[in-house]
Amino acid sequence: MFFWFIGTAVVTVWLVFRDPAFDYRLLIVGSLLPAVVDVGFGGARVLHSVTFSVVLLAIVMICTRRRSAARRTLMGLPVGTLLHLVFTGAWTNAVVFWWPMAAVASGDWGFDDAAHPVLARGLWNLPLELVGLGLCWWVVRRADLADRARREEFIHTGRLALPM
Repeated sequence: MFFWFIGTAVVTVWLVFRDPAFDYRLLIVGSLLPAVVDVGFGGARVLHSVTFSVVLLAIVMICTRRRSAARRTLMGLPVGTLLHLVFTGAWTNAVVFWWPMAAVASGDWGFDDAAHPVLARGLWNLPLELVGLGLCWWVVRRADLADRARREEFIHTGRLALPM
């Protein structure tokens, strides 16, 4: 399941921020990162906790200068992981979503063999992927990525020329 996360993340950031200088490349990586990494663990783990995204955001903010190109580029990663949590429905599993705060309260530091949210959805992934594919198609058309120059600009800068 890739298009659902890519499409929803890109469209959400464009609709909310409308920043022509935003770098969408790391946003896309961030929107896929929890799904790809945690599938290797066989279920939802640390990357599906809000703590991971908040710590990642704090690291970006502490390690980069205000209004710098590095910060602008790197901000896409934590924003993408946060949007992944929204569009995967990660909050429905409080043990994982609130880890380690929930672990401190309960004394249980495990993840209770939490199912991977994408794998747990089963066949519901198909319509979501189709919606995501539609959103990606809309972005490609709207940003005119069929044009080679625009596509190369996106590859090199991460910017999408989406009209307001």
